[in-house]
This record gives sequence, C-alpha cells and structure tokens, in this order.
Amino acid sequence: MRDYDEVTAFLGEWGPYQRLIFFLLSASIIPNGFNGMSVVFLAGTPEHRCRVPDTANLSSAWRNHSIPLRLQDSLGTWLGLGLLGSWAHASCCRPWQWNLVCEEDWKTPLTSSLFFVGVLCGSFVSGQLSDRFGRKSILFSTMAVQTGFSFFQIFSINWEMFTVLFVIVGMGQISNYVVAFILGTEILGKSVRIIFSTLGVCIFFAVGYMLLPLFAYFIRDWRMLLLALTVPGVLCVPLWWFIPESPRWLISRRRFREAEAIIQKAAKMNNVAAPAVIFDPMELQELKPLEQQTVFILDLFRTRNISTITIMSVLLWMLTSVGYFALSLNAPNLHGDAYLNCFLSALIEVPAYITAWLLLRTLPRRYIIAGVLFFGGGVLLLIQWVPADYNFLSIGLVMLGKFGVTSAFSMLYVFTAELYPTLVRNMAVGITSMASRVGSIIAPYFVYLGAYNRVLPYILMGSLTVLIGIVTLFFPESFGMTLPETLEQMQKVKWFRFGRKTRDSMDNEENPKVLITSF
Repeated sequence: MRDYDEVTAFLGEWGPYQRLIFFLLSASIIPNGFNGMSVVFLAGTPEHRCRVPDTANLSSAWRNHSIPLRLQDSLGTWLGLGLLGSWAHASCCRPWQWNLVCEEDWKTPLTSSLFFVGVLCGSFVSGQLSDRFGRKSILFSTMAVQTGFSFFQIFSINWEMFTVLFVIVGMGQISNYVVAFILGTEILGKSVRIIFSTLGVCIFFAVGYMLLPLFAYFIRDWRMLLLALTVPGVLCVPLWWFIPESPRWLISRRRFREAEAIIQKAAKMNNVAAPAVIFDPMELQELKPLEQQTVFILDLFRTRNISTITIMSVLLWMLTSVGYFALSLNAPNLHGDAYLNCFLSALIEVPAYITAWLLLRTLPRRYIIAGVLFFGGGVLLLIQWVPADYNFLSIGLVMLGKFGVTSAFSMLYVFTAELYPTLVRNMAVGITSMASRVGSIIAPYFVYLGAYNRVLPYILMGSLTVLIGIVTLFFPESFGMTLPETLEQMQKVKWFRFGRKTRDSMDNEENPKVLITSF
C-alpha cells in the first residue's frame, strides 16, 4: 500500500499551490509574535519610587530625599513623585494606572504567568479539537479568539478584568500556532516540511516579535497599543477562502472525496495532470481498519516505549521553554534601552531559525538538538563570571544563550511531529506544547529572581538547559525515517531492548523507504 506522499507525488514539491499555502500559513503567525510577547510592555514596570508611609520615623530632609518634590505650577503647589517617577507619562503603562508597583508588584509577574496558563489550556484543548473537528476550522476559530479578546482588553476597567481576558487571549494564541504548524506539515511535501517548520512559521513569528518594540516605542498608551496589535488579526479573515483543510486529516476521517477534491484543485493550480483515480479503492479498503481506530490521550502512554518517549518529550519541551521565555521576558531588564534590547532579543531569533533549518537538513535530530542546548546552556553559565560593569559582554552572552535555546525550541516541533503517528500527531504536539507552557508559567519568576541576585536566573537556566540536553541523547532518531502511521511503528528509545530484531526490521532501519527530510 502506498503512503500519502507517494500518492500525491505527481503534484510536485514547490509549485504555486505549495508556495501559496506556505506563505499564507506563515503570515497567519505574525499576530502570534505580537500577542505572545506583548506582556513585556503591557505588564512592564516603569521607573518609580515607592511612597514612604506617613508613620515612618523620618526627618523632613530624609523624607524629601526619598520622595523628591518639584514645583507643579506657578501657584507654588509641590508634587511628590513617589508613585511614578520622572520617566513615564501617566497614560504610558498599565502598572502605573492600576498601582501594580511597590506593595502590589507581585501582580506583574502573576499577569505574565496567567497569560501562559491560558496558553497551557489552549495547548491541551487545541490538539484534541483539531484532531476531532479538523485543522482549518479550529485554526480560524482560535484566530478569532485571539483577536477578539485582545480587542476586549482595551475596555478593561481593572487589573482583574484585564488578566481574565489575557488568559483567554493566551488560549487562542498557542492554539492558532500549533494548528497552523500541523496543517502546513500535513499539506506540504516532505522536502518543504522542514523549511516551513523553521524558516516559515518561526521567522514570521520573529517578524511579529520584532515589530512589537517598534509599535511600543511609538505608541506609549497601552490601550492604543492593544488596538494596533489587534489589526493584523483582522486582516487574516480573508485567508479562510484560500487555506484548505488537511487532506491527511480528511483521509483519517474517511472523507476521501473531499480530500481528492482538494488534491485535484492543487493539481490544477500547479498545472499538472492528476490521475483519474487518486485513491485506489483497494488501498482505501486497506486503510479502513486503521482509520476506524479511536485515539485518546492515554494512547500516548500505552506501552513502556511510548510512555517513555512522551515523558522525555514533556521534559524537553518544558525546560527548553523555561530558558526561551525567561530570556525573552528579561530583555527589557538588561542594561540600556528596553526597546532596543527587546528588538535585539527578537532579531537574534532569525539566525537561530536559519541555523536550525540548516542543521535539520542533513544531521540527526537528537544530536543537533542536544548540541545547541549544550551551547546555549554553557554560554548562560559563563555570565556568572562576567564583572558587573561589563554590561555589553553580559548582553552579548545573553543573546548567544537565546540563540542556542531558540534554535533548539524551533526544532522541537519538527522532532515531535516526526516521532508520533498521524492519528495522534496533533494531539502529541499539543500535549508536549502544553507541557512547555508549564515552563513558561514558571519563567516570569526566574526573571523575578534577578532582583535578588543578577546572575542567579542565568545559573538556573543554564543548568537546566544542559541537563535536558543530556536527556535528549536518549531519544530515538527520526531523521531519514518514514512518518509512522500507527503507534506500533514508532521508533524505540535508545536504552531499551525490546527483544531480538528481525532481519526485515534491521533492513528497514538501514534502508528507510521514504526520507521525509531529504533535499
């Protein structure tokens, strides 16, 4: 029986149809770059001084030193700057407006963490929903959630309302990202799949991330900033008429006529002749026992091998996420201009994604992921020996650490998608992505530790990154292997012995039938 790639080989790899899908799905990720990191500025803390309590036993000279006074008007009225300081305007940021400083400063990292709680919930739900109801419908539904509730945030009257809406935005944000990735992976051919997963999705996310500090620099009012960040999501609405459903998903649901219609349309767009019968009736009969299977989350833990792969994947995603988001959220706290540092933190992701793509083309997955994790973690551990006044050297090392962690993070989607079979692939990516959000929930408190010791966050992030790099070496290798269709076809964890291999299985491993990542 031929697999899907063999059946659709007549379409070619990089025709007008594939280029259109590549660009549109990648462009739909730009709003994720806005919303995913907008918390850096929406929950940023401006320079301020905390008001000294009236009951404090201080002389007037010491009180005036703690709360500088300046002349407010010609009538001789004096104003204390204890709540704001001279850096920011009253309308610039939400922390000042709702007094999220001094005694209330605990709410700022909590806001970031709760956003990522929403992301976690979205990761959990999106995989199951898109496996059940289809990639396209869930993709646009979650786009609507992300854009609509970002707009509703503009009308927040207090911190509680803002945060609840922010949780819902987080749910839509990650769901859109995961489903767009899976949809592109299943539609595009094997040679374009890696480019889409790294240079496509990830670089367009970085473009949105880079535009965020630019918007924030010119739009200091947080409500107007939110409004500006909502517009790109609205512009994605017309994409509904151009992005198709995944033929792989339709086949898994035995909706063969719809899948064949999409492939016929793709052939017409690519100006190639399609076979009169794309899916042979006899092949459909062979597919029937497979596609009637119903899968659940517990299937990811069915056997010792599958459960071990899933647990290691959860740890890999979670600890890599800690490093990525902690470094991203901490960018405005680095020495120098906050907007420039945030831009540099986004810019360094572009060469990281290009490097990941180049490595994924020809090298085994587990070795390259472990390698960049060792590099990123090792660089972060070096920061503790940099003198405090060598600010530019510290910033350079932070950016190199971000480079390594980002490269690894971008490879995880490809690696996980290659490890799991079609029936549970989206669920597996959703669950492991959900696990990474546990790391993102913790990440703001890694940043918060910097208030007590400036190098402590980097020591912790570096140590965890190196640790998970070691764990990565025990994964099965997916490079050059056929995409599995059933759970039984998944590769074996390296340290397990599952009995003597047969001659056929050894031949299959040495000479895989389809090299899904070759160029």
